[in-house]
Amino acid sequence: MAGKKQFDMDTTLDAAMIQFWRVGYAETSVGDLSRATGLNRSSIYSSLGDKDALFLRCLDRYAARFGGKYDAALSCAASEPVAAVRAFFGVTLERIADPELPDGCLVVQSAMAIPALSPAVAAHARQALGFQRLRLRAALNAGGMTDQDAEVFAEHAAAVNQSLAVMSRAGASPAQLLAVVEVTVDALSHALRTHRHTSTPPAPGPGQS
Repeated sequence: MAGKKQFDMDTTLDAAMIQFWRVGYAETSVGDLSRATGLNRSSIYSSLGDKDALFLRCLDRYAARFGGKYDAALSCAASEPVAAVRAFFGVTLERIADPELPDGCLVVQSAMAIPALSPAVAAHARQALGFQRLRLRAALNAGGMTDQDAEVFAEHAAAVNQSLAVMSRAGASPAQLLAVVEVTVDALSHALRTHRHTSTPPAPGPGQS
């Protein structure tokens, strides 16, 4: 329509997502979103919804974009669980090292901001945070861990992954982040070796078959 400014939805949502990611939900105003997207306030409300609605769309966009990469990294877990978890952390380290992206993690920042979020948005943030634990647990189950061990280690690995985002925003170096990852991967390797040793039946003795 003549006189009506057109915009690309993907580009606009990316700009809004980066704005929320860079400074957080609470510190982002509608005016900030207007400047980031190039849309005036009325266009934001009419096309994208209020701040909560736009934040939910950005959170889903972020989770879908990086969630697919995490799933791909864990796809070899049935045959190579240690390599899969190392690749999982590699997705986080690669994202942190990307100069085009803000430090940290939008999902982790959202979880930290839960006291300032509406109940609906807070619930969404908790759900997004829980996806990491669920995908890790499924991968570790596929790699041979018992349900109980997979649950415990998935909780730990997800917490480590979240801490990498916080550390990166606090200025930790790539070497420091990698050292944290290596401790976790080594612990997983040891746990899997122990599990396989204890779950392997003893060889039959003389005269047994």
